[in-house]
Amino acid sequence: MKLLVDTQCWLWMNVSPERFSDRTRALLLDPKTVRMLSAASVWEIGIKYHLGKLALPVAPTDYVPARLELTQTAPLPISVAHALRAGALPLLHRDPFDRMIVAQALVEGVPVLSSDGRLDAYGIRRLVP
Repeated sequence: MKLLVDTQCWLWMNVSPERFSDRTRALLLDPKTVRMLSAASVWEIGIKYHLGKLALPVAPTDYVPARLELTQTAPLPISVAHALRAGALPLLHRDPFDRMIVAQALVEGVPVLSSDGRLDAYGIRRLVP
């Protein structure tokens, strides 16, 4: 199964995996699960870190690549198709990072692991942590 992990859930994977249900933890640990993290999430992490809204043990330039490798999470670049889809989404959710994640999920045809129930309004398949 391919799975797009939102920013918050990816950070939880790294610092507090106990926040996930047993079912979700098993899915994340399954070697058949392809975990993906949007480039938008990496951008969000960098912004929040530099604004002092996200504490990390090291700068995102070191943290993100190391944790992508540790969690065996593949980066998902933002394509033109993703950007066009994000721009065409109705304004049901104002967060540009979440809107990009929704667009990527729709274009790629994958579910999103997210605790944000507001994403459901876009008709994506959302897995609850």
